[in-house]
Amino acid sequence: MREYKKEYYKKWCEENKEYQKEYAKKYYQENKKKMKEKAKEYYEENKERNKERDREYYQKNKEKIKEYKKEYSKTEVGKKSNRIKQWKQRGVVCDDFDALYDKYINTWNCENCNVELVEGKCGNNKRCLDHDHTTSLFRAILCNYCNSVIFREPKNNI
Repeated sequence: MREYKKEYYKKWCEENKEYQKEYAKKYYQENKKKMKEKAKEYYEENKERNKERDREYYQKNKEKIKEYKKEYSKTEVGKKSNRIKQWKQRGVVCDDFDALYDKYINTWNCENCNVELVEGKCGNNKRCLDHDHTTSLFRAILCNYCNSVIFREPKNNI
């Protein structure tokens, strides 16, 4: 009898994947706060064990992980993620980094001198995200030249 129930349940699960997805989504929306608290509690209780497990996994799969990261960094999502991470590390403060990234990618002229911007790591026409070094707030998308001039002369806030 048990084997029959197992087979029946397995078949039912296969046939009702969409229903299960919708049910899980609805349940999560209704119990979001409770589930987040439980996840946080679990994380705190198992922090050391998880760290050890992660270390072991990394040691066993070091090359595979490196290759995955290398491939991921070439994708559009990977480039976006990396760029936003760099901005955060440099102290840029923004409410919506996704919107800021879209503006950065779609700006082709310096907002100060109107010169055409280029991608790259060097040159005066290199695209730069300018931010106030005191407040860390984003100011404009500038060419490298304007960005360095403004950095030296903070009174020229855009």
